[in-house]
Amino acid sequence: MWETTMNDHGADLLVRAAAVHTLVPGQEPQRALAVRGDRIAAVSSDPKGLDGWVTARTRVLDVPGATVLPAFDDTHTHLIFAGHSAHDVPVHQARTLAEFLDLIRQRAATTPEGEWIRTTTNWQELHLAERRMPTAAELDQATDRHPVLVKRGGHNDVVNSYALRLAGITEDTPVPAGGVIGRDADGRLNGRLIDNALGLVERHVPARSRAQRIDGLRLASGRYAATGIGTVRDCAVSLDDYAVLLAAREAGALHTRVRALISAFGLSSAAQVEDLLDAMEDWRYGADPGLRVWGVKFGLDGGLEAGATEEPYACDHAFSGTLTWEPDALVEAVEAVVRRGWRVGTHAYGDRAVRILLDVYERVLRNHPGLPAGTLVMEHGALAGPGQRARAVALGIPVTIQQPLLHDTADVEREFWGPERVAALFPARGWLDQGALVAAGSDYPVGQFGAMRSVWGMTTRQTVIGVQGPEHSVTYEEALALHTTQAARLLGEEHLRGTLTPGRLADLTIWDRDPARCPSEALRDLNPAHTLLGGRLVHGPEPTA
Repeated sequence: MWETTMNDHGADLLVRAAAVHTLVPGQEPQRALAVRGDRIAAVSSDPKGLDGWVTARTRVLDVPGATVLPAFDDTHTHLIFAGHSAHDVPVHQARTLAEFLDLIRQRAATTPEGEWIRTTTNWQELHLAERRMPTAAELDQATDRHPVLVKRGGHNDVVNSYALRLAGITEDTPVPAGGVIGRDADGRLNGRLIDNALGLVERHVPARSRAQRIDGLRLASGRYAATGIGTVRDCAVSLDDYAVLLAAREAGALHTRVRALISAFGLSSAAQVEDLLDAMEDWRYGADPGLRVWGVKFGLDGGLEAGATEEPYACDHAFSGTLTWEPDALVEAVEAVVRRGWRVGTHAYGDRAVRILLDVYERVLRNHPGLPAGTLVMEHGALAGPGQRARAVALGIPVTIQQPLLHDTADVEREFWGPERVAALFPARGWLDQGALVAAGSDYPVGQFGAMRSVWGMTTRQTVIGVQGPEHSVTYEEALALHTTQAARLLGEEHLRGTLTPGRLADLTIWDRDPARCPSEALRDLNPAHTLLGGRLVHGPEPTA
């Protein structure tokens, strides 16, 4: 039995189970776990071995057939988007454009004229029968009395004519560097906006009420917790978003821990980044284990349809993606961040973006020797070949990967990049074999979040178009580590979380079925019976007293 202190004060919670997997290397599964306050106090290989900790106040979870694992981290996701979507038009349910437009039309019927209508963001156009996005003209058919903002992921908007007029966008509007204003075959505006052009419209969308946003975060964080996710690393949080997260935390509305990357998207100079950092200064010393600022998020290239590649796109041999920063300017911006003691995560999706980001990070490391390990992180590194991976490892650059993104978007990506490059995306096996620090996530709303859904994807390489790149699969145990022990290392919190050992935070998931023994398809949709953070139940029925 392992324990922290004498047990004369007893436990607040006792869990007895078939197996408590501590994830300590070499340690056999335990059978009982005691929690005092928000920390694990003791574990025992005997299911009755901690019964002496039971007092009148102790809650007991006696689940003799269950498996206990640490709560999972989603190291690259967008809780803020999920919170917004909780109250938006659920277009992800549509299977045809007619259904898509009808859902918007139904919302318009109950929305006062002139008010904005927004949609959920977790949908893909190739999952619609027509295999394309709606146009401004089609959105006008759903409603011409409301501005409509249709978001898909974090890089794409489609808006109707009302919204274009409100934003003052005409055929003569200059295209922002690193952005796209879409046009149809005749050169007319089609309502599509990409990357740095998003702000042209989004700055005109009024903020939701504080109460509605907090309720959205309550619903969304509860949905993450229900899949076994205890900590989210939200990779695009605005200054205003973080203020709402603080209010939600104060209101008890967050069911996950949150590590926020403050977004520098839309910025183009170190001077603008310095202003952002000035505004972040009050959040530097937050000690709340439930909510912290992790660092600053940059984007170097586009998403699925604009990732910067070395070779041209399969669908357009004159196009090889979009860079959203000039490398010299990005070096200056990243240096501004690290001089202030913050960390940096940078979106680099295509192989050209990965190469340029490693150039940028190498220059920063050369100019700032002695930066703490893990200060500079690559987000995605989706199309990173062996040479790029070796270079990242040599520089000490961790990477976050998102198999659910590949699962949900493989059909889209095959159209843009061709089958060979799709099969090479998110090479988990290669990263691990070359010694990288890798952690896993979903990139919701582009990929579907879920603890075991991600594990299933990394072990099978299944996607919506079948298995892609099976040589890049990893074992169940490796996939588990990418969401637990390795994720805690990437976040710099291995002393707090990731293993179920005395002194660590009592962040647990309890599964009625042992995930390691589930058939593949069952694992994909497996959710825990209970999720606990700091010994506090955030999902599942209350234990008995």
